[in-house]
Amino acid sequence: MTGKGSTANIIAALCSFFIPGLGQILQGRWIKAIFMFAAAFALWLVLLGWIIHLWSIVDAAVFKASDQ
Repeated sequence: MTGKGSTANIIAALCSFFIPGLGQILQGRWIKAIFMFAAAFALWLVLLGWIIHLWSIVDAAVFKASDQ
């Protein structure tokens, strides 16, 4: 089981750093990934996408498999 700070979560967080939602895809959380990507895209249009982008990174980093 992976938990906070695991290698898999660090990799997922790094992926989300480059593309919001990519880390969630690696963790198998497709619905959250689609939401993160769409929300970040929509908010980047008004220069607030960094909020969702940061949330995506933190969410991927602290994910525990038992949270699903």
